[in-house]
Amino acid sequence: MTCEVRARRRAGLLRGLAAATCIAVLATPVPAHAAGSDLLTGVLAEPGGAGLGGGLRIERSMYRDAGTRNDLLPLYMYDGKHIYLHAYRFGLKLDRSETHRFDVFIEHRFEGFPYDKRPASLAGMGDRESGLDAGVSYELRGNWGAAYVEALHNFSDASGGNEVRLGYRYDWKSGRLGLRPYAMLSWRDSSLNNYYYGVRPEEATALRPAYQPGAGVNAELGLFGVYALSNRWRLLGGLSATRWSKGVIGSPIVDGRVQPTAMIGLMYDFSPEDKPWPEERPIFMRALYGKATECDVAKTMRLACTSTQTEDGTRIAGFEIGRSFVERLNGWPFDIAGYVGVMRHDERNVQADIWQLNAYMRGRWYGFPWSDRVMTRISMGAGISYAQAVPVLERRNQERSGRNTSQLLNYLDPTIDFSVGDVLGVQSLKKTFLGFGVSHRSGIFGTSQLLGNVNGGSNYIYSYLEWEM
Repeated sequence: MTCEVRARRRAGLLRGLAAATCIAVLATPVPAHAAGSDLLTGVLAEPGGAGLGGGLRIERSMYRDAGTRNDLLPLYMYDGKHIYLHAYRFGLKLDRSETHRFDVFIEHRFEGFPYDKRPASLAGMGDRESGLDAGVSYELRGNWGAAYVEALHNFSDASGGNEVRLGYRYDWKSGRLGLRPYAMLSWRDSSLNNYYYGVRPEEATALRPAYQPGAGVNAELGLFGVYALSNRWRLLGGLSATRWSKGVIGSPIVDGRVQPTAMIGLMYDFSPEDKPWPEERPIFMRALYGKATECDVAKTMRLACTSTQTEDGTRIAGFEIGRSFVERLNGWPFDIAGYVGVMRHDERNVQADIWQLNAYMRGRWYGFPWSDRVMTRISMGAGISYAQAVPVLERRNQERSGRNTSQLLNYLDPTIDFSVGDVLGVQSLKKTFLGFGVSHRSGIFGTSQLLGNVNGGSNYIYSYLEWEM
């Protein structure tokens, strides 16, 4: 690549990053209770905050000739008293006060080879997966800002490497605007760097010699911002630059030393105005049972396809618990609730039966003309789903199309139900509902690294019974 081409590429990237910076600077204030390197902590009020949205993560790849990555980042957000979910990070708050905080967490690592177009510099090399890290974080804070230390270890059969982060940040807010400048040093061991940026002997060529970067220290500077567009809508933006260690930049598959990254996003905050959650808010219980279908979710919702005849005849059974977040939003017949659930896949002896965990937000509308006589509701759930192993239905469908799979996927759950008590004329069953739905897992058309860049998924048609406690 010529210097002129590189200059044009960097100029275009800098223009994009400058735009992201403007959004961050123009972009709920950031509370002083953020934790460690997790920038999304503090966006929601604690405890009991919940939100849903999406963002675009823009990053110049460190791999030679791999260009810039544009990655969709689903923003699934929950901040409870003891647990939290921040899109790419799930954690437990073991000890926290006004001056310190101690967490354990699992975090997605945004590294690895491109899934779609692999550059010539990586041709013939084995895959480098993004992977998951388990970590611990300790933070000390005061009027001067916050200092933190984190230790991470890869446990998902990717690098098996370790990383230690030491950082500082300052949370500033004025009215609707919150800004968070930060600085961080990161020590990465040889296993981590060798996995992502090394060349194994069997992968070496005349133009790509075998290489091992070894351990090294990275330095990162960044700015993150949040702007409250309204009581519910949040605009997020961030910009950072990472200076990589000498060992990594010496790799024959790496180009450049400074890696810029930007993120812009929009999120809807479901958190109640009165925090913490009022105890009188209802709790929902839901039991379901269903069968696999080759129909896609859109056709099933239109009743254009409802067949449950599949090659393996796999089935699901599950139980969920939910809690109301918002009732009669803006005075409309529309409620919002959060659900978590467990599902068991009967794989019909094709593979071992597996468990699946779901966490999602559900919007529910009940404004039908006849709802005062027979309460009827339609709803849509959206969130994330993690399977113990890739379900048979997904694996078969993806193999046929030559696509990759992922245990973590996006989750959609459209349903329709009616009040059993209204139909039977039994007052005690008025808040018991019988309904039908579609359990859908997919990767948002291969646009999200967090979801394994999966293009495809699976659908199950099910019936359920839900009751209010």
